[in-house]
Amino acid sequence: MTVDTGEAPITGAVVERVATGVDPDSTDIVDALLAVNAELLGRHGQFERAADYVTVDGTRAYRIERAMWDDLIDDFDFDQSLAAAVRLTHTEQARNLFTTTVGADDRFATNEVGVVVGIDTAEQF
Repeated sequence: MTVDTGEAPITGAVVERVATGVDPDSTDIVDALLAVNAELLGRHGQFERAADYVTVDGTRAYRIERAMWDDLIDDFDFDQSLAAAVRLTHTEQARNLFTTTVGADDRFATNEVGVVVGIDTAEQF
């Protein structure tokens, strides 16, 4: 059975892959993803000005500087292993979306991470 990620725009398969290599389990990762997703919903403009992005099926993936991610994740009270799992999950999902987008540069620099956010119809226009 695939992990249910609820409102988070991350697939259960990505969560499962990340959870096999880190300390927090998939349930803890999903809970953290939902908390981060709620914070990300209003930040499209900030990311659009600072990063490359692709949009696939109502989901936007951004490739951002690691320092920008660190500033975002510092707003949460996650322990180090959970924060790393959330970063890895977002980055893997973003890589998947960049890879599936024709013409997109899917190479992430060593100082870049991914952020994935759902978009609604109003934000598309």
